[in-house]
Amino acid sequence: MSARGEFSSRIGFVLAASGSAVGLGNIWGFPSQVASNGGAAFVLMYLILAFLLAYPVLMAELLIGRATKSNVVDALGQISKGRSGRIVGICGLITVSLILAFYGIVGGWMLAYAVEALATLAGLNNFADWLVSFSLSRNTIFCALFMLLTVGIVSGGVVNGIERWSVRLMPTLFIILVLLFAYVMTQQGAMEGLKVYLLPDFAEALNPDLLISAMGQAFFSMSLGVGTMLIYGSYVSHTENLPKLGAAVSLVDIGVAVLAGLLIIPAMYVALHNGVQIFGESGQLLAEDTLIFTVLPSLFSTMGMVGLLIALAFFLLMSIAALTSSISMLEVPVSYMVEHRNVARQKAVWLVAAVIFAASLAIIFNFDSLFGFVITLTTRYSQPLLGLMLCIFAGWVWNRNAILQELKKGDSQAEFSWFWRIWPWYVKFVCPLIIAIMFYRSL
Repeated sequence: MSARGEFSSRIGFVLAASGSAVGLGNIWGFPSQVASNGGAAFVLMYLILAFLLAYPVLMAELLIGRATKSNVVDALGQISKGRSGRIVGICGLITVSLILAFYGIVGGWMLAYAVEALATLAGLNNFADWLVSFSLSRNTIFCALFMLLTVGIVSGGVVNGIERWSVRLMPTLFIILVLLFAYVMTQQGAMEGLKVYLLPDFAEALNPDLLISAMGQAFFSMSLGVGTMLIYGSYVSHTENLPKLGAAVSLVDIGVAVLAGLLIIPAMYVALHNGVQIFGESGQLLAEDTLIFTVLPSLFSTMGMVGLLIALAFFLLMSIAALTSSISMLEVPVSYMVEHRNVARQKAVWLVAAVIFAASLAIIFNFDSLFGFVITLTTRYSQPLLGLMLCIFAGWVWNRNAILQELKKGDSQAEFSWFWRIWPWYVKFVCPLIIAIMFYRSL
């Protein structure tokens, strides 16, 4: 095992990387995007773009990470052999830190709503009301709690922190998700929602706005473009077959997103059956924060005592999903501080977390002007552009023979594989073209 840390098992890496990918982007963002963009038509295009675009970019990050065994700044600096790579790496550090700044706020909301169910069960009604009210105190306290949980895990390092907790949290997340789905499908109205989710309107599938949203969702849900997968790739043994590991991570991520949609879209129609408003004035399904913090809690409240238990399970699920992603985000700047600046891990974790929490406070105290702006800046613009740069480095800058030699460390027959026949030219020409077109259409 290297001094900088290395995943001790294949399943440890898959669950950790899947945990990074499986976050609120899957369980909140994906169903919200489905609700806002034509139901099954969005699901169809998301699946296509996830395999045709997100997986190749994911492999670029994993390969660069494992080949260089470095943090994102030094890794891209080695690949580019110049300042350009380091500049992109620093942009990645800034982007992932800003994402974690707003992510910590949302993760805090999930924790607050989970505690609210417990408070209601205990009869602490005033406390429960405060937990679900939008206030500076609630947002600050629970954002801090969420960041402390993240710090506690990342402080343990790769094996004793990230891997140890990923192999516990990810199975728990999956079990809760399956149990909630099974319960919702027993309720009246669920089948109508299932039809909306599974039967696409093919006329909507090529809608430019839908395609842009699907591309952004694929990037955000797989944690691409900001160095999280590059860092996790740097902790993988040279003996592992990276294309297979990357495929496993992609399948888990896509599977959880699809399963989350199978849970939440039918749940919305169960809510409609129970008298809860799920359509906006324009006739579209309500989405985003209205869906998670208004529609579903209203549904849970119609179920009595069972609804409180369902609410607890649901928001626990959301909290776990947020946490598995936040630990990978924090690891990106922490690894840079440890390796490039020679700061002790414990000190680096607390220092970086303090800076990001300060950014979270700035957003909390200027919520109306900063929250949406930071989300748009990072996920709609910065992430795709950084993904484009990673494709350029992997396809045009990095020596093709060096890439093959890295692949052969985990698969001696790599040069004869379908992956090697397709991926190099695909990441060189097709991925940059798709990302550039989608980004241009989003402007």
